[in-house]
Amino acid sequence: MSNDRMTRRDFIKTMAVGAGALTVGPLLQACAAPAPAVAPSVPFKIGSILPYTKVYAALGESITNGMTLYFESVNSVAGGRKIEWVKEDEENDAQISLRKLTKLIEQDKVDLFTGIVSTAVVYALRDPLHEAKMVSLISNAGGNLLTRKGEKGAAKGRFSPYIFRSSFSSYQISYPLGEWVAKNVSKKVAICASNYGFGTESAADFKATFTAAGGTVMGNDVLPPLGTNDFSAFLPQLAATKAEAVYSFFSGSDALNYVKQFEQFGLSKDMKIVGAGFLTETDVLPDQGKAALGAYTSLHWSTALENATNKKFMEDYAKRFPGKTVDVFAMQGYDSARVIVEALNKVKGDTSNKDAFMDAIRGVSFDSPRGRFTFDPKTQNVVNQIYFRQVKDNGGKLENSIIGKTDAPISDPENM
Repeated sequence: MSNDRMTRRDFIKTMAVGAGALTVGPLLQACAAPAPAVAPSVPFKIGSILPYTKVYAALGESITNGMTLYFESVNSVAGGRKIEWVKEDEENDAQISLRKLTKLIEQDKVDLFTGIVSTAVVYALRDPLHEAKMVSLISNAGGNLLTRKGEKGAAKGRFSPYIFRSSFSSYQISYPLGEWVAKNVSKKVAICASNYGFGTESAADFKATFTAAGGTVMGNDVLPPLGTNDFSAFLPQLAATKAEAVYSFFSGSDALNYVKQFEQFGLSKDMKIVGAGFLTETDVLPDQGKAALGAYTSLHWSTALENATNKKFMEDYAKRFPGKTVDVFAMQGYDSARVIVEALNKVKGDTSNKDAFMDAIRGVSFDSPRGRFTFDPKTQNVVNQIYFRQVKDNGGKLENSIIGKTDAPISDPENM
């Protein structure tokens, strides 16, 4: 090598040849100019995975409709950028969803990921989302571990700084219900829950406060598999417990079939139904009919909420999707779309600084159909007011009437 003084360019070239790109990479990055702001002409691309088939198909349709409603209200523009949306079917299958996530990230090159109904699926997608540093907004799946940092026994928190949740956690819905049921309904309760992640988590959250309040769990937990159409093998097990009420977690078509067959089997004569609000949510309540009357549930929303934002949301939804029943899943889709729009407006469409964009999401707050929407900055999970509801006949129409609420909005624990 010549003894002449090396220029800066010669030094970088030499380092690249002698040490390889992996070594010189950080040096090049340090010397590089800041990344240019994203031009307003570049669309902001959203990728979603939601169920359009199988047990949770109706939930996926409702979330999609809610998002569509809000995006259309702003002409699908936020921060000066046109919003494009690539949709994939979750199919209630983790492996299929993993393949579709790879497509969204590598082929479609989406800027933000959203969706997921199943807790099992969201747990499977967590690591790929984290490793890809993909900013993500989960619009349903409520598995507790997703937004927690601590470790309890074999349960390890799966928190990622790139993942936010705009829906709920199992804890938020069923943990307050346990104590409320013990005080207001019965202290002798059996358990019947769908046998998958969110179902068993929900049952555990209910039992924690129910037993602490002096309640007794009657018999063994009854756990039908997800996607059960015929509950005839499980209902006699509930009858044998001699419980006065049954905590139930089911959603979608499972909830429809369970509540109807519970009444047909004659259990409603001696047992009250209590459960997470998805059990009698408006996506299934009309078809459940009188079988659902009197059921007690807890949830972060109801058609009975009187705030102005909720009334407008329900009116606009009915106009945009005539014949479709508005439900909590549509509301979550609506709020999820608004979070995206509000955050993009905050950064004026410039998402080149990912940390700044995530800070914008963290700080989003607005009047939602459910009440005031905010994220807990420690967990990046939405803070929810929980309402205690009972199915009543309101002038010939069944409704989840609000009969109480938690003393304050509920944040999911950071460590538990």
